[in-house]
Amino acid sequence: MLDGIAGSRIIVGAYTDRHGGVCPMLAAHRNGGRTSFASFACAWDRYTGATRRPRPPTQRELNTLRSMLEASIGLEEVPSLQEVKRPKPSYPPGSAWLRAFRRFDDYERALVELDLAVARPDELELGHDAVARSAQ
Repeated sequence: MLDGIAGSRIIVGAYTDRHGGVCPMLAAHRNGGRTSFASFACAWDRYTGATRRPRPPTQRELNTLRSMLEASIGLEEVPSLQEVKRPKPSYPPGSAWLRAFRRFDDYERALVELDLAVARPDELELGHDAVARSAQ
């Protein structure tokens, strides 16, 4: 399709016009692309705000079309998640929550210290209303 939009006079709002202009899908077809996505034609006309009469696209519309096509080609070259090899974890399965601590008692001790470090509402200077609400 990239070759088609580069080598043809692209139009908006029709399949062809009287002056040799073609829609992007027909341009791609004439350059060897075999696509039959009718939804593309509808989306292209909807994006460009095409009315009943064919017109040449603005430079912005052509740049957007070219950018989207190039991006879709780039996405085809990216491997899927199933194809990417992942390294084996260096820790036993099921122990990921202990990563920061080597032993469970160290983890429990850290929780106790964290609990002691958090101030209670009556210890904070939140103002009269905040303390009264928290006491209820």
